Amino acid sequence: MATFKHISSKNADYGAAEQYLTFEHDEFTMKPTLDENGRLVLRDDYRISSLNCGDEDFAIACMRSNLKYGKNQKREDVKSHHYIISFDPRDAPDNGLTVDRAQVLGEEFCKTHFPGHQALVCTHPDGHNHSGNIHVHIVINSLRIAEVPLLPYMERPADTREGCKHRCTDAAMEYFKAEVMEMCHRENLYQIDLLNGSKNRVTEREYWAKRKGQAALDKENASLAAIGEPPQLTKFETDKEKLRRTIRTALSSAVSFEDFSGKLLQQGVTVKESRGRLSYLMPDRTKPITARKLGDDFDRAAVLEALTINAQNAARAAEKPIPKQEYPRSIKDRLQHGKAAINAPKQDSVQRMVDREAKLAEGKGIGYDRWAAVHNLKQMAATMSVYEESGFSSPEELEAALAAASAELSNVHAELKAVESTLREKKDLQKQLLAYIKTKPARDGLKAQKTEKARKNYREQHESEFIISESAARYFKAKGISKLPVSKALQTEIEQLTKEKNSLYNEYREKKASVRELQTVKGNLDKILRREPERGKGRENER
Repeated sequence: MATFKHISSKNADYGAAEQYLTFEHDEFTMKPTLDENGRLVLRDDYRISSLNCGDEDFAIACMRSNLKYGKNQKREDVKSHHYIISFDPRDAPDNGLTVDRAQVLGEEFCKTHFPGHQALVCTHPDGHNHSGNIHVHIVINSLRIAEVPLLPYMERPADTREGCKHRCTDAAMEYFKAEVMEMCHRENLYQIDLLNGSKNRVTEREYWAKRKGQAALDKENASLAAIGEPPQLTKFETDKEKLRRTIRTALSSAVSFEDFSGKLLQQGVTVKESRGRLSYLMPDRTKPITARKLGDDFDRAAVLEALTINAQNAARAAEKPIPKQEYPRSIKDRLQHGKAAINAPKQDSVQRMVDREAKLAEGKGIGYDRWAAVHNLKQMAATMSVYEESGFSSPEELEAALAAASAELSNVHAELKAVESTLREKKDLQKQLLAYIKTKPARDGLKAQKTEKARKNYREQHESEFIISESAARYFKAKGISKLPVSKALQTEIEQLTKEKNSLYNEYREKKASVRELQTVKGNLDKILRREPERGKGRENER
């Protein structure tokens, strides 16, 4: 699941960004790590490249451009923007993602979405939490040094002009997240829906507050353990975490909003509603915390939905008597029941059986053959368990189920390809539409010319814009488009198609996993059935 994050910086030292990317830093203090001689420690592994900097360093090129255009000279100016694309740790072992491949994807993303900006693109093989997540840092100078085409996330003419600054708006972040999801889908990487918020919204500030608080608590507990005293608390919680826990506890048993607010008030938390939005005031604070900062589970719609479900469950419980629970008669029965549940094989654990004779012919040793014998026994048991749990009474039924699952997979794949094709066409249309809209001033200026000579001179001065405009017009004519769509409606349609494509892609992966499992079960079953006659012949020869 790739994530996307943005950080704006007012630091005028552009070299600090490159230093952070190439040298080890303490993630708590953000200070560089020094060796025993007081020198900076280089990171073990990284890839870095610069864009639109010519032969100069990133810092020098940025400062030269700022002086040329007279921008980023004030202390309060945003000097640079830092974007981070963090890939799922499973992408490396499962999908073949490498540091070099991630670097190429980061450079393509930067060239496509931040054209005209001086940039640094750096890829690290691991994060500060050592989870193995490959991630790409994209640092751009906020100043644009060249005029660029109008991209979908841009809202003003100044967003394309040379000498103007980059703006990271909410619309831009939505667009970037959709593009990251599109990139992950295209490269067959793990992904999540970045556009529909999160149940628990943890900001960068809250994340580091928790990390630092946990480190301080661990240090305090270590000092207590040194003198033989037990720790009073082992897990640090931020104020927002405590508030989320309190709200969930009250929401689990409340049946109305008045009941919910009353249960919170007993814990010292006051809930307020203003303009359809909820906010929560803790007893030790003077400013309330809005539901938007806590997560989607705490906004008005989610709270009312949970209260409605609780009320319905309470009404059903009042209508029907509670059935008498049956317990195992003895401790032995309980232990056997628990052991059976633990030892039950999982369906997703079925693997292919090994052809031991073929492997021995390839030169495998006796150690491998012993492992293969045990492996085959385990997979035989797992295969028969899945076969029986799925309700198959004959190999023919299994083959029919495999054929049906393959047909469903083909249908979903065809539907996915159709949606992808439509989405590709809509994006091409959007690209041509934006180019045509951008050239409208040039076309209007041509109409304003009074004489043929003036129109000819005007057209020569704006030749590039008319080439773009005529190319877009030919595209519309070839597609049979007589009335141009509204740009905003087209963007909404593209977002809907993207969501539909992501949903189909997830369904496609589930169907594919199901087909693979049935194929594995069928292959293992064929090997088991082939072995039975061979064993029977062996017994007859012994007689």
